[in-house]
Amino acid sequence: MLQIIKNASGFGNKTAVIDSDKEYSYAQLLDFSRRVASGLLFGENDLSEQGIAYMVSPGISYVATQWGIWQAGGVAVPIAVNYPLPSIEYVIEDTEATIIVADEAYFDFLQVLKEKFPVKILKVEELLKMAVSAIPEVDLSRNAMILYTSGTTNKPKGVVTTHTILQSQISTLVDSWKWTREDYTICILPLHHVHGIVNVVSCGLWSGATVHFLPNFSPEEVFRIFLEGKLNVFMAVPTIYFKLIAHFENLTIDEQKKLSEAMKKFRLMVSGSAALPVSVMEKWVEISGHYLLERYGMTEIGMGISNPYEGERRAGYIGKPLPGVGVRLMNDGKLVEKEAESGEIQIKGPNVFKEYWNKPEATAKSFTSDGWFMTGDIAVVENGYYRILGRDSVDIIKSGGYKISALEIEEVLRKHPEISDCCVVGIPDEEWGEVVAAAVITPENDLDLKKLNEWMRENMPAYKTPRKYKIVGDLPRNAMGKVTKNDVKQIFI
Repeated sequence: MLQIIKNASGFGNKTAVIDSDKEYSYAQLLDFSRRVASGLLFGENDLSEQGIAYMVSPGISYVATQWGIWQAGGVAVPIAVNYPLPSIEYVIEDTEATIIVADEAYFDFLQVLKEKFPVKILKVEELLKMAVSAIPEVDLSRNAMILYTSGTTNKPKGVVTTHTILQSQISTLVDSWKWTREDYTICILPLHHVHGIVNVVSCGLWSGATVHFLPNFSPEEVFRIFLEGKLNVFMAVPTIYFKLIAHFENLTIDEQKKLSEAMKKFRLMVSGSAALPVSVMEKWVEISGHYLLERYGMTEIGMGISNPYEGERRAGYIGKPLPGVGVRLMNDGKLVEKEAESGEIQIKGPNVFKEYWNKPEATAKSFTSDGWFMTGDIAVVENGYYRILGRDSVDIIKSGGYKISALEIEEVLRKHPEISDCCVVGIPDEEWGEVVAAAVITPENDLDLKKLNEWMRENMPAYKTPRKYKIVGDLPRNAMGKVTKNDVKQIFI
């Protein structure tokens, strides 16, 4: 029996999931998931690692579908509920999925896929009514899930994890972040990414905690749940913290006081999926009393590095390697052994993915000859803590023989009193290789660029004067709230 299912069997009538203000126990979740598994098997003994795609809204049906696929011996392939049709077609074609599970909200929309692919589209509401039948024993070495990368350098790649790998990712976080059955968390994150699937939902349900699903982010609703006094674990991306702060500042003094008192009682607050601006961290500490725990992970490794649950958390740093995770920095093929010297983060351990689906060459190129996964992220170690400088392909600007971190410049720019947000990118240049370009948002849109350069030289000694600026009213962001640097480049080109 899969460990997460075995654990759930011991939690009985304790509340597992809340969605649309309805509560479901662990016993109900297990029953629903076994019904889904039985419906997917449809008389077969085992799905034998068949890819099962599913487009299901966050909540009890989502978890029952995911667990049902696993228990039937299938490979879970979650589809983002906001994917456009071409992206869905790509996933179906790439995984060769022949079954798609959908809830009523997406069932009709997906019917057009039958014109291109030999797929059956099953309504989850019907699967939940199936009689429970015998389900197979699933070996932990089997493939469990395929999640797709963001595709920043090419088409998205399917990242394959086995049950063993998933269990390693989950159990490491459960131990490191002290999850227990007394916890109560809220899921406002997309459920086709590691952050939502593993860090929030799987860690919570592995531990016997209660997971409250919100289908759409709303500052008002999040704060309403905060005030109920049940929530004690909260995880979000930096953009969500930014929006919560903005909403908080528009509340009355009395409302702010009540919220601050409620947040101080939380056990843990985590930020991830993008770099957290120090200014946001400092403001959140001021209103909540919590120094956010920042960590580092990606689709291919789950989480690899984290600030400590107990001990010093440093703003702007991702922390230290998690237990059992090997981390090293490499620069031009040589191991970085000195602090403050930059290098690529490379990871080895039981948390690392198995392969890119049907892409053996891409898989081989992503690992060193001695088995380390090359993340493409550049970092330094300072006083034992890792600090990200940026992604080698996007955030490290190579100009005039220097390697310049776009993230470092962004962090300083955000401290300027007339700048509310910014994005720094490298623009191709014949003389310099790349020049530094900054898109900045200003409240009044009348920023004096000459004075800004002078201010930057004072506040960032190693600053290289950008050759280009652009003041824009809004920076393009993706569904996760991240600034899309490739789109920002189009502002200048």
